[in-house]
Amino acid sequence: MAKKTRWGVAVLAAGTVLSGSALADYKLTILHTNDIHSRIEQINKYDSGCSADDSAEGKCFGGIARVKAKIDERRAALKAEGRNVIVLDAGDQFQGSLFYSTYKGKAAAEFSKAIGYDAMAVGNHEFDDGPEKLAEFIDAVPFPVLSGNIDVSGDALLKDNVPGSVVLEVGGEKIAIVSVLAEDTAETSSPGKGVVFNNAEDYLKAAVSELESSGVNKIIALTHVGYPRDQRIAAAVSGVDAIVGGHSHTLLSNSDDKAAGPYPTIVANPDGKEVPIVQAYAYSKYVGEVELTFGDNGDLISAKGDPILLDASVTPDEAIAARVTELAKPLEEVRQQVIGSTSETIDGSRDTCRAKECAMGNLVADAMLDRVKDQGVTIAIQNGGGLRASIDAGEVTMGEVLTVLPFQNTLATFLLSGEGVVAALENGVSQIEEGAGRFPQVAGLTFTVDASKPAGERISDVMVKEGDAFVPIDPAKMYGVVSNNYMRGGGDGYSIFSEKGEKAYDFGPNLEKVVADYISKSNDYKPYVDGRIVMK
Repeated sequence: MAKKTRWGVAVLAAGTVLSGSALADYKLTILHTNDIHSRIEQINKYDSGCSADDSAEGKCFGGIARVKAKIDERRAALKAEGRNVIVLDAGDQFQGSLFYSTYKGKAAAEFSKAIGYDAMAVGNHEFDDGPEKLAEFIDAVPFPVLSGNIDVSGDALLKDNVPGSVVLEVGGEKIAIVSVLAEDTAETSSPGKGVVFNNAEDYLKAAVSELESSGVNKIIALTHVGYPRDQRIAAAVSGVDAIVGGHSHTLLSNSDDKAAGPYPTIVANPDGKEVPIVQAYAYSKYVGEVELTFGDNGDLISAKGDPILLDASVTPDEAIAARVTELAKPLEEVRQQVIGSTSETIDGSRDTCRAKECAMGNLVADAMLDRVKDQGVTIAIQNGGGLRASIDAGEVTMGEVLTVLPFQNTLATFLLSGEGVVAALENGVSQIEEGAGRFPQVAGLTFTVDASKPAGERISDVMVKEGDAFVPIDPAKMYGVVSNNYMRGGGDGYSIFSEKGEKAYDFGPNLEKVVADYISKSNDYKPYVDGRIVMK
């Protein structure tokens, strides 16, 4: 039977039997967000904090007050026309600004409640402070927070609190929302040993089958696995009518020539039926809007829409904007501290830093190595996914550095063999196609990547700096390496660091402080790339 939750909706359980009927040409509009990453305030074009000058000139985007205003506007307009509307979020509310560093999930919960989501997916970064903060968030919001391919029965805080699916009553129809999360979350976050990650496709096939057998014939997958994986899921799982995704920060659009694909992207499922996939970038910059039309047998007839850019033409919700200002006051002193300047924009974009050498990666890796060079350390490796924004030219504030490096990681030093270093680099380039955050930004070494080769065989020509020259790496030699404590603990697949690293010390200074100090002493820092990573 269906068990009732505190949300007053039926959540699928084993043996659930639900009844439902369909009407011809049932239309459902989904308003959706994903990967907001604590961008509570408005952002600039580099996805970092927006200055007062840029704001005055109308150059800012997003911010939670604009998200609230646009969703309220569209929901009201659609309902006034008699339309059916639901509002979904595909995960990663946590992590990315001082709002999260200071308030953890409390600010995200407050504003998510105000927006009025109908359901939200668990994102991998919801585990960044362990199950405790996710549990607090779930307890603080009035809507279901979903993830079906994770088993939380071994965690006392999350047990029975993370359903895999929910069935919503919308306009007299039952709409099932089923959710899955990237299986490598144990490597990209800190879920703890009590949370087990299962295969997303396996869960969806079983859940969809059970929903269909109970009479539900409109099923939306709310996923946090990334655009490439969403396409594979659509091609592998029958019965999913549409996918609302997140995790890869992908802009899908029919009007922006920089988009990664059309909105929606259509993929044929195993039965030959078309499955639309939507995603709306990240950082509160867009609200996605897709209209689905179903036939009287529940089959999807059409899907159309586009993301809505939240630029200066969208007036922020007044009450939410005032609350954001109130919460921001304690952050201002830290954030406004000028720590240096840069002659040009320092590129920390996701598309660059997860795929090749980037200027922000060089800055951070150089700063790490500079900090510990007197300790005999000669190699720095920083995961590209740990770099969360660019910094524009001119004065650099501590707030900007914290936006780039929001995770409060510490420097970690250890000894590792040359063979281990190469293995670490192989891990780092093993998921380039997925845009994975493990891509290695480095200092003190150079290497070549051939992404056409199989994972594990892509790295060649690894050279390490000895004195003023670069020489081939010696597989048997032990090298001093600096990374961050997240990677040293095996994060982003760098298990070689935790398993083979010797004489490790994980409690160095905070990474954002190291980078801020490096910029401060650089006297107008000049960003650069120098070919240390060669992409074939």
